[in-house]
Amino acid sequence: MYTVIGSVRSRAMRVLWTLEELDQPYEHVAAPPRSDDVIAFNPAGKVPVLLVDGTPITDSTAILAFLADRHGGLTYAAGTLDRARQDSLTQFLLDEFDAALWMAARHSFILPKELRQSAVKDSLKWEFERSQRTLAARMADGPFLMGEQMTVPDIILTHCGNWADVAGFPIIEQRLMEYLERMRARPALRKLSA
Repeated sequence: MYTVIGSVRSRAMRVLWTLEELDQPYEHVAAPPRSDDVIAFNPAGKVPVLLVDGTPITDSTAILAFLADRHGGLTYAAGTLDRARQDSLTQFLLDEFDAALWMAARHSFILPKELRQSAVKDSLKWEFERSQRTLAARMADGPFLMGEQMTVPDIILTHCGNWADVAGFPIIEQRLMEYLERMRARPALRKLSA
């Protein structure tokens, strides 16, 4: 059994959702960042942490890739062109969506007040909107980013879409709005959101 450490209101949601989609049992420790429960396994204090046979794995994307590869779901086989496309989408989403949202969060409540620069959020929102247009052009036909098969980038993008709503980053692309609506209706995600 896996143990996931991190609040459902963090990137730990990505790991929990992945485990639900893969139908894998897990224990959830809803510890906040920098808490003793987290620091015991990740000295940086960041969540999520996945414990596998007592060994911690950190960074949500590394955890998702590990779980997808280990259980043969939500991924294409390593060494295939589809996997290269999948990894390309993953990196794009981390660079263009996750990074903008994380920077806005840092300047909203994470950094010490005297270091926060609220004006940076305007440029981050502009970049976020521009990235949506690029993504819409990269999306395959089908219910998922790559077409008929749900993959790791779907987990990341949907989490970022939900994060954007909370952070006040508008979703402007109709195709992305429709995609997020479909993904939010997935039973595994609805279970975690309840």
